[in-house]
Amino acid sequence: MTGNVVADRHELVEDFFPKDVRRKFEIFSYRNAVAIPAQNFSHEFSQITRVLQEFEITTTMIRMPGGSKGLIARYVEGLFPSPDWKETRITADLHVKLLPSKGDEPLLKYVRSGYSDGHRIDFVSGKVALDFEWNSKDQTYDRDLYAFSAFHAAGAIEVGILLTRGNSMSTDFMRTLGKVLMKTGQEGPEEVYKKFGASTTFTGKPLYRLEAGRNGGCPILALGITPECVADYTGRG
Repeated sequence: MTGNVVADRHELVEDFFPKDVRRKFEIFSYRNAVAIPAQNFSHEFSQITRVLQEFEITTTMIRMPGGSKGLIARYVEGLFPSPDWKETRITADLHVKLLPSKGDEPLLKYVRSGYSDGHRIDFVSGKVALDFEWNSKDQTYDRDLYAFSAFHAAGAIEVGILLTRGNSMSTDFMRTLGKVLMKTGQEGPEEVYKKFGASTTFTGKPLYRLEAGRNGGCPILALGITPECVADYTGRG
């Protein structure tokens, strides 16, 4: 499924997930990301697997306006409830010492306050982190991968998981959904597919970033939502 040079071989990845999850999601693993939670954080991985098995949206949810936080984002929030999973922010100061080649007395020492500051991840439990992106600008992935990298470099997480819209939820798929729905539930004038342009978030966008190593040393598992997750879609396989 991957066909990517840097990604883990798909035949090794798919064994970690049950058949229904593999049917509903596109799965891409980098730096052995899928094995880390499966083998080292079994509680978190079982929760994630359960969420993926239960994950089910509707065409109405897709057609409704998003605003600051749309129906699908709020739905995902409910799947990862506190106290196990929390939105988390990292901040860190860098303590620097310059030492002579011989001796322990610093030549210079200083603190760079806010060296890592303000990076947020939607859901963190233990050392597993997950960000959700549905229909943002694709530059959002740069922010997500940088946040994963910052948390990982600080030793706060061991793996990052990116849950996002899959490649198969393409323009052709969106064309089948007709018009957008207004908050009143009535059809608006715009076609749904026009909300989901080439510069919005879907798995094709983070993959080339991961191929380029923009995740730093942080292992990343990317999961793409497919039409198989849409309960009332008549074209489901």
